[in-house]
Amino acid sequence: MKASGEQAQARRDAAGAAAAKAKGNPQPRPGGTPVRTEGQDLVPPEERRRIARIRATLARMYPDATTALNWRTPFELLVATILSAQTTDAAVNQVTPALFARCPTPAAMLELTEDELGAMIRTIGLWRNKARNLLAACRILVERHGGQVPRTREELVQLPGVGRKTANVVLSNAFGIPAIAVDTHVFRVARRLGLASGTTPERVEQELMEKIPEAEWSRAHHWLIWHGRRICHARNPRCDLCALRPDCPTGQARLAAGNGDGTGPAEAAATGTPPGAPDQPVASGGRRPAAGGWRAVKPRGGPARDGHGPAAN
Repeated sequence: MKASGEQAQARRDAAGAAAAKAKGNPQPRPGGTPVRTEGQDLVPPEERRRIARIRATLARMYPDATTALNWRTPFELLVATILSAQTTDAAVNQVTPALFARCPTPAAMLELTEDELGAMIRTIGLWRNKARNLLAACRILVERHGGQVPRTREELVQLPGVGRKTANVVLSNAFGIPAIAVDTHVFRVARRLGLASGTTPERVEQELMEKIPEAEWSRAHHWLIWHGRRICHARNPRCDLCALRPDCPTGQARLAAGNGDGTGPAEAAATGTPPGAPDQPVASGGRRPAAGGWRAVKPRGGPARDGHGPAAN
């Protein structure tokens, strides 16, 4: 009898745990994310204190930071996150109420033809490919997972339209498994703050995991996204309004160069973002900071997902 995906993953986790124990390394998490502590041990004390201040400041700035896509079940979150690629979360939230009412489960979605599903999501970007991917993903969910969304990254990334970022979003938000999904905002803000220097989302994710306590991974993901949307824009970041400025090397360099409220050479060198690059849209509720200073912002609506719609999976 062929073992289920969860049974196979359990055996792999057990084998990994045994090997890790033999080597004195941390045990992998159920979601497939290895627990990394040695990176934190190698961070110099002063840098650890700087990172702790950044974490504390972000927590104060965004106490209610959460996801921005509306969802109620793991399947709805999976669908919404697939739809959010190259599309704002606001646009996705406009089509999902009717979609989820008609298709609350993978089996229900499979009752639609590709054209019928496409007609329901036509207002969002890449809707033809997304309709095709959603139906293919639903078929796998029904045939291999009993209509349930799997709880491991390895199984999630086998679904059409699902990459590592989307898998991390589902693991973190739907199942409470610590993970850091690196979208365009997280990538940009983490590099500007000096929390990461990697040139790929995977490397930035690993660096953040090594520097941020595991218990804060999911919250840090949302903090960085909210900060990227409201203050640290791709173009014209508002360093003059940023409470993180004392601990931000990019902000310090830009202000020293006279670029406190616009894009200049210092930012381009630190982030790889060329002057004049288009800003990312603000895709959910809330307001931009006023000239008088910063105020915490609560998201509109009910349960929601992060804000990484503009980034590809």
